Amino acid sequence: MKEVQYYGAGFPYRPLNEVPGKLIVLEGTDAVGRSTQVQMLRHWLEEEGYAVSDTGLRRGQLCGPGLDEAKQGHTLGPRTLSLFYATDFADRLENQILPALKAGFIVLSDRYFYSIMARDVVRGADPTWSRNVYGFALVPNLTLYLRADVPTLISRIVHGRGFNYWEAGMDIRCADNLYDSFCVYQSKLIEQFDRMAAEYNFVTIDATHSVQSVNDDLRRNIRALFVQEKV
Repeated sequence: MKEVQYYGAGFPYRPLNEVPGKLIVLEGTDAVGRSTQVQMLRHWLEEEGYAVSDTGLRRGQLCGPGLDEAKQGHTLGPRTLSLFYATDFADRLENQILPALKAGFIVLSDRYFYSIMARDVVRGADPTWSRNVYGFALVPNLTLYLRADVPTLISRIVHGRGFNYWEAGMDIRCADNLYDSFCVYQSKLIEQFDRMAAEYNFVTIDATHSVQSVNDDLRRNIRALFVQEKV
């Protein structure tokens, strides 16, 4: 059982020293394949006998529906939207992630506050302010950063779901069309993730390979975590 660590004060009104579960985060840009990998990892871990819970952005009952509506209207300013996401994250952390960890679950998180912070900084937020906002965040046991270059992301978008207003950064007008704006916006996000990889000890996974190859890399790192925890 590992001692709980936070990036700041955590939840002072809810002291928590140790939990038997583990928090594993998958991070990365849009179209990098996180959601697919989370589902594959969940099935694998359950077959290995672990109890697994998964979560992701905008899945909280408190703010999830409101965030979806706000994004449809494109009416909120960057700071307001940032704090809306932070509220959703805090709600999920307190009411979904921490209870699951206390119960001994492996929690797979499709993105964490790192993604929110990367988006905020690209939209002009002060990096120090953004980091301070998430002082309540729990330090994950393992953060796996799926990294792919922009040409790879474009290929997947074109052959998949197509371009999206928010994924292309059109709200900040990175360019006057979806394709060019996507290239600029995702490049800026990758730059932020690369910086955070060193700051927050991400394990970087080459996500340009096949789905199964990437999954094999993820499994190796998760197995290594389990072995390390037993030592």
